[in-house]
Formats: sequence, C-alpha cells, structure tokens
Amino acid sequence: MLNKLRNIPWKLLGYGCLTIIALVGVVMLMSLVKKKDVTQVCTSMKVMVEGKEAFIDQHDISNLVKAKFGKVVGKNLNTIPVEQIEQALMELPYVSAAEIYVDMDGVLQISVQQREVVLRVVNKNGQEYYIDTKGAKVPVTLRYVPHVLVANGNIKEGYKQALDTVETKLVNDLVSIVQHIKSDPLWSNQVVQLYVNEAQDIEIVPRVGTQQLVLGNASKLDEKLARLVVFYKNILPRVGADAYQKVNVKYDDQIICERKSGWMLDSLQLKMKMN
Repeated sequence: MLNKLRNIPWKLLGYGCLTIIALVGVVMLMSLVKKKDVTQVCTSMKVMVEGKEAFIDQHDISNLVKAKFGKVVGKNLNTIPVEQIEQALMELPYVSAAEIYVDMDGVLQISVQQREVVLRVVNKNGQEYYIDTKGAKVPVTLRYVPHVLVANGNIKEGYKQALDTVETKLVNDLVSIVQHIKSDPLWSNQVVQLYVNEAQDIEIVPRVGTQQLVLGNASKLDEKLARLVVFYKNILPRVGADAYQKVNVKYDDQIICERKSGWMLDSLQLKMKMN
C-alpha cells in the first residue's frame, strides 16, 4: 500500500488540480464581468483628440455622438453601439483613426487621431483642398488653417469629395517636393510657395530673392536643389541679386539663368562638379 502511494505522481496531480481551480476561477470571473456589463451604466464620456492639426476638438466629437446616438451617459454599457460610433467618427474627413472602449469605472473612452496635411492646393479655377500624408484630399475649413505650403497656378486637378486620392502626376510631384523640402532645414526655411507655370513646370517661390526657380518636376530633387545652392553661393554674389529673373535647373548638369534685361540666357555646364 505504501509503495502504491509512493508511485502516485503527486507533483503532476497537484499541477492538474491547480489548473482545474484556475479554470473554474476564470469562468466565474467572466460570468461576473458579463453580469456587470449588463447592469453597469456609463458614468461619463471622455474624448481625446490627438495629432498636430486642430481641425476638430473634443466638443465636435461629443456633439456628433449626442446628435447621432443620443445621450450615452446613464445608459447600460451593453446598449451603447460602440462599433457604430467608431464608424461614424471614421466618416469624418479630418479623422484618420478612432478607438472606443469602456474602462472598469464605466467611462466611455473615445480616442481620435486627426489627419496630418502636408500641402494646400489652389487649382486654376480657384478650388482649394489639402493633401494629407497618405495622399488623400481633405476639405478646406475656415475654422482652422494649418501652416503648410501652398501650391497654385496651372493645376487642373480639382476636388470632388473628401478623401479622394490624388489623380495626376503633377499633384503627386507637388506632394513629393513638399515632403522633400520639409526634411531639409535649409529649404524648409527658404521655400514659401510652389507655383505651376504654363509649361506645367513646378517653380519654387523663395523667401529670399525675386528669381523664379524652376524645378520642372519631382525627379532628381537632390541634384536640382544642389544646383540651386551653387547658384546662390557661386553665381549670385558675382552678378548681383537683381541680374536674373529666372533660374532653371530642370535639365541635368545645367543651371540656365535668364537675365532681366532682354532675352539673353547664361547656361552653366556643371558636369556634376557642384562643390
């Protein structure tokens, strides 16, 4: 009898008993939580709006929830349509993400992430819209004007509805140029606007200087901007700030400068020596 008791795997048996007790505890806890969800009411609603922009605020979110779903505070938690509220928030053109949950105290937590815009476009017909970091069109509002570059001129692409994606290469090039400029401390301070001329070439409007700076498109931006640095450092000091009205760097290894007094052009062949 004693040998039989010694052969019983007491350690394994103990682990098995603990596992059964744990499972029973989990089931009981889940049943209590479910029962609590049925009876507990929403004690309050907390809204957090995140992001660099200020298109919307906590009051806008609270008012939308109240207008579409009624007053949620005081309602049983299981009657609050969390998924429908999230979907309604995601339909707002200024919202990129939304998350809703109820904490242990019965507080309805609403977290909203705003879209980040990088460019404001004014097309040839005067229609305006923003482009966000994901390439979606965001409507303009008089309530908030973000500090972003403006592109105008001969831009055909317009705005039909919120969150449409960019359609043309030209507007995609404008976005690429803006994102490139933002990453460069020198050019982010020097560029104040982008302009599309009649030839569909993109021009930089500088903060300092009156010259038209022609990039053409968004290809080889590093090389084009490097040639403009050569113009500012090596050419402008020799000829004076008012000598040229247009500087064109759209062609490889060239800086084409158009003088103000007539049609005379000065073309500098760089041959990739831009030191």
